[in-house]
Amino acid sequence: MRRQRKNSKGFVHIGSVLKGVLKTPGVASNTQLSRIWDVWDDTVGGHIAANAVPAAIKGNLLIVHAESSAWIQQLHFLKQEIIVKINRTLGEDLVKDIKFKIGRLR
Repeated sequence: MRRQRKNSKGFVHIGSVLKGVLKTPGVASNTQLSRIWDVWDDTVGGHIAANAVPAAIKGNLLIVHAESSAWIQQLHFLKQEIIVKINRTLGEDLVKDIKFKIGRLR
């Protein structure tokens, strides 16, 4: 038989719950990644965006999945330019480094 748990705290406003959740490290990273994802295509251009996509963010390191090793090589030459463009578009220095890996695109 299941024991019902008593709600000793009563009801809580959803806003206070969300603030706590958004302070969780994984959730904050997902929020940052969604901001980068939103501006990625316009920031890097259609040709790059068709062959490389943001996959994760860990601190200030952005992990980008690329179509092939040839694309990874090309992206290494553009890495500093991409970092500057992303940070300028977002209005803050969110990305300090990028790691490129072969991976699934969208």
